[in-house]
Amino acid sequence: MKKVLIFALIVMAMVSCKNKTDFKNIEIQYPETTKVDVSDEYFGTVVSDPYRWLENDTAADVEAWVTAQNKVTNAYLEQIPFRNKIQERLTKLWDYPKQSAPVKKGDKYFYYKNNGLQNQNVLFYKTSLKGEEFELLDPNLLSDDGTVALSSIAVSDDGKYLAYAISRGGSDWQEIYVRDIETGKDLDDHLKWIKFSGMSWFEDGFFYSRYPEPVKGGELSGMNSHNKVYYHKIGDLQENDQLVYQDNNNPLWSYSAEVTKDKKYLIIYASKSTSGNALYYKDLSVNNAPVRKIIEGFDYDYGVVGHFEGKLFVYTNHNAPKYKLISIDPKRSDEKYRTDIISEADGVLQSLSVFGEKIIATYMIDAHSVVKLFDIQGNYLYDLDLPVIGSVSGFAGDRTETETFYTVTSFITPATIYKYNIEKNKSELYQNAQIDFDASKYETKQVFYTSNDGTKIPMFIVHKKKIAFDGNNPTLLYGYGGFNISLTPFFSVVRLLWLEQGGVLAVANLRGGGEYGEDWHKAGILMNKQNVFDDFIAAAEYLIDNKYTSPQRLVIQGGSNGGLLVGAVANQRPELFAVALPAVGVMDMLRYHLFTIGRYWATDYGTSADSKEMFEYLYAYSPIHNIKEGVEYPATMVTTADHDDRVVPAHSFKYIATLQEKYKGERPMLIRIETKAGHGAGKPTDKIIQEYADLYAFVFYNLKFTPIY
Repeated sequence: MKKVLIFALIVMAMVSCKNKTDFKNIEIQYPETTKVDVSDEYFGTVVSDPYRWLENDTAADVEAWVTAQNKVTNAYLEQIPFRNKIQERLTKLWDYPKQSAPVKKGDKYFYYKNNGLQNQNVLFYKTSLKGEEFELLDPNLLSDDGTVALSSIAVSDDGKYLAYAISRGGSDWQEIYVRDIETGKDLDDHLKWIKFSGMSWFEDGFFYSRYPEPVKGGELSGMNSHNKVYYHKIGDLQENDQLVYQDNNNPLWSYSAEVTKDKKYLIIYASKSTSGNALYYKDLSVNNAPVRKIIEGFDYDYGVVGHFEGKLFVYTNHNAPKYKLISIDPKRSDEKYRTDIISEADGVLQSLSVFGEKIIATYMIDAHSVVKLFDIQGNYLYDLDLPVIGSVSGFAGDRTETETFYTVTSFITPATIYKYNIEKNKSELYQNAQIDFDASKYETKQVFYTSNDGTKIPMFIVHKKKIAFDGNNPTLLYGYGGFNISLTPFFSVVRLLWLEQGGVLAVANLRGGGEYGEDWHKAGILMNKQNVFDDFIAAAEYLIDNKYTSPQRLVIQGGSNGGLLVGAVANQRPELFAVALPAVGVMDMLRYHLFTIGRYWATDYGTSADSKEMFEYLYAYSPIHNIKEGVEYPATMVTTADHDDRVVPAHSFKYIATLQEKYKGERPMLIRIETKAGHGAGKPTDKIIQEYADLYAFVFYNLKFTPIY
């Protein structure tokens, strides 16, 4: 017995030695970043912008700077001993078959599959659920490195053609092609300079919207304007497409178009920001019918669910911050003629689908999904029983269908697909994923903490069961807080590695999002934006006070508007965090509106040109403009990409240049700039795995935490 004990102690010592890391300070020599004498005056205040030259993303000196920064970052990461092990484990976790819920169109079921590590999902179809499957489109064959992604599809009503849009290198710019489904061959159709547009079929073509061709060199950073709606007939050249709608008096507005399922109306949405839209229609049953307005102004959101017996069913937050369903007669659209079908309720109404005489309504209550069914008059019938507290999506299909599919997911369970018989109100498991992860070892809880003004904020916390509340757990706090976007329970393969290592994942439902409707959104925008930062800081304090973690073990992460969040709170309360991971962030709040479609964000942010008061408010939290010397900032790794034409990479370039200039401590201030990638959508699997292997290696090293494998 004594010999066994001695042997066990020796093995434990060997394992301990094997997993011990010498967390030395890795020396970094940052590239020299030239400063220029550039400044702007805002309402009497002169603001220096010494790194303005980094906004010219295609210039040779900027490209050289990018190369130099990546070289420094790679040299740092190469010295982290467990980087390769992390990548190996992430690859193994990711390598499981994945499939989307089928969507029936005509006599075919369409769905996506991935065999595990394919860079892009592949489009398939079947003529029956148990029949033979046919590969229709494999985006992996469109490029050698997986950087061409399939961004949207639309199947013609007769099931003969597939219109599909691709993006290259992560850009928001799309190109549309048309494929004959029977032969699998592409036609000659090729449409370009399309952004944020779908394809809506009508007769022998489809409606879409596009921009004029941008000036050479300005494709990824120039402002996009003069958006127009067109009709493309199969076989025609794009230059011969029929112009359907434009408004030369408002060149900064954008449009999207869709045909009602009964082919009666073309619905056109006009917008000038990320919230609120006008609504127009065109009667497709009348030759050369004009486009007429149903809703003017941009104060509220309107979305047409369908056309039923002469009335449009419209989803809106007009007089309903948590949204409702109304009916509108397009020929008598004055407010006095509108009728409530499903009134506003306690939960936020998120989506609606109509099948036969039933309406499927998905609600969000305390940041998770609840599904309710109503009859066509809006009378409540019953709730749909769901297997877990999580997020639900799906319910696509034509009104004539009697069955549909939906997907349920949570933080620790991948997408599970159910087939739902609408008439019988019966769900049956269609497919679940088999993954190398034991979810039974983990738990998810929802807490409500208090922000500094007394507002209760919900937060999900995920971790291994029976963790020690000793303040020593590596904890990743994630947030967004903007643009009416809600963070409901979502599955992410890369998060599993964090949880396996004993990490705590915390997702805070900050104001500015849509978790409790439009009032919640408005409480975190414009002159209320500081509420978002305060909510995130209060989340960090809750995790520390309740001994989940400590400032030495707390990591913050967010992307896009969430990158702004991370940059702002790292400036305001740097002592709370060990590591900051701002991704593709909006970091220059004085100039963000001058690039691509940045002006759309003004309803959430305001702009520096609006007023002296608005300028001063933005200037007070703008991440680039509030980095100070003599402050101990968290170890920071900024991530961005060279093809990000939504939040242009200049934001991240100027931010890290300022950090590297002003921070004098020993913590690393690095930037990882992906090539042939964009804001995130369509990023190849191998690039995602590589990026997160680098992020986790950086995080664990700067937490002085050795992962165990």
